[in-house]
Amino acid sequence: MPAGQRRAVKVDMTRGRMLPLVLRFALPLCVGNILQQMYLTVDTLVVGNFCSPVSLSALGTSGQPVEILLTLFVGMGSGLSILVAQYTGGGKRDRVTAILRTAVGFLYLAAIPMTVLGMLVGPYLLRMMNVPPDTYPYALGYMRILFAGTLANLGYNMNAGVLRGLGDSRSSLLFLMLSCAANIVMDVLFIAGFHMDVWGAALATIIAQYAAWLFSVFYIRRKYPELGFTLLPRALVLSDLKEMARVGVPLGVNNSFYSVGHLLMQSLVNAQGSMFIAACAVGSKLTGIANLMISSLSMATATYAAQNYGAKRYDRLRRGAAIPFISGAITLTAGLVVTAFARPLLSLFTQDPAVLDLSVTYLRLLQPFTWCYAVFNALISLANGVGEMRYPTIVNVLMLWAVRIPVGHLIANVFGGYYVSAAISVSFVFGMLCMLAFLRSARWREIGRLARQMEDGQAA
Repeated sequence: MPAGQRRAVKVDMTRGRMLPLVLRFALPLCVGNILQQMYLTVDTLVVGNFCSPVSLSALGTSGQPVEILLTLFVGMGSGLSILVAQYTGGGKRDRVTAILRTAVGFLYLAAIPMTVLGMLVGPYLLRMMNVPPDTYPYALGYMRILFAGTLANLGYNMNAGVLRGLGDSRSSLLFLMLSCAANIVMDVLFIAGFHMDVWGAALATIIAQYAAWLFSVFYIRRKYPELGFTLLPRALVLSDLKEMARVGVPLGVNNSFYSVGHLLMQSLVNAQGSMFIAACAVGSKLTGIANLMISSLSMATATYAAQNYGAKRYDRLRRGAAIPFISGAITLTAGLVVTAFARPLLSLFTQDPAVLDLSVTYLRLLQPFTWCYAVFNALISLANGVGEMRYPTIVNVLMLWAVRIPVGHLIANVFGGYYVSAAISVSFVFGMLCMLAFLRSARWREIGRLARQMEDGQAA
């Protein structure tokens, strides 16, 4: 790799000891996830303390329609990150520049229609989710304001993915720090000061998203001028768009299946009433804090696998199979601590006795098994990094539609709806076992064979 290109890769995953590299890459992402959790947690804290339980339940249920309609395009952004990492690992900087031109065009092509579609379709999705009548107007208002931030949401995620693919996991911290600070100030101002309820929380969120997106564009243009990155679209090359779709569409479909399944599970939650919706909203914030390293190590795994796959470093790829188990061990430790101190931690978010009791039940059924999800998610990232998209998609479909949703209905009918989070734990175990089978697949055995060839050649 030429010297100029090497300088642009903040963490070169194709050389050096695996674990220090992965942790060095994952740590800024983890700090970024902490900021993102603060982003979400501040909404819950402020709404939970200054508004009613109905407002809190609206906050917990209105994000799913946004997630469902945007996941396909977020998957395209993840696919772009993998392509950038593969080209970076292979030293093909001209291909990185070309595909980014098309990515900016695709951003606008996707975001503007999705904003309009979300405004129109969102209310029907809320009704499909059985949102209680007292919660519905709050959830609708919150959701429609969130859809106004679609361009910024997709744009920021795309830019963060580009930087990860280049090996730069630190820069997004700057964007998130700006965004988080703006969100906290505006949450307090709009909700506690102006009494705007959930509408103020949504407005604070999208303003912060636009700030993060615009700052990320400015940063990439300044830090990587050779990429010719732009704010506005200039080109949409069909062949590059097809390449993005080859990797990104399976990831987006995977995400979409997951989101639709999440919506159906949310309908089970919503059927229990506003108190239980609020309890799950509070519990999910705490599980998110406990599981900060899951997405960080998974993104690090995807970048590690993609860069080494692009560089044909199959020996390093094979060693990367250890990362999912490291992620599982970290998550298990955090999960046990959070479960042990569930009640005092949850009491920071709500003082309502009924909501607090239900939140503790939710957390204790889910958190001790989340380490299985950590292993599962990092194994999916490992597979995606080497271009394997089909098998993880099949596993995700089965995990949701053959396990989580049927088990959720079974638990709700037999034991009661307050225990439906146990179905999520069952699906985590199932998904992990299925993805462990990938390490016995023909694709992974071939990588092992190529790795042994490399090692034998180096020994000779």
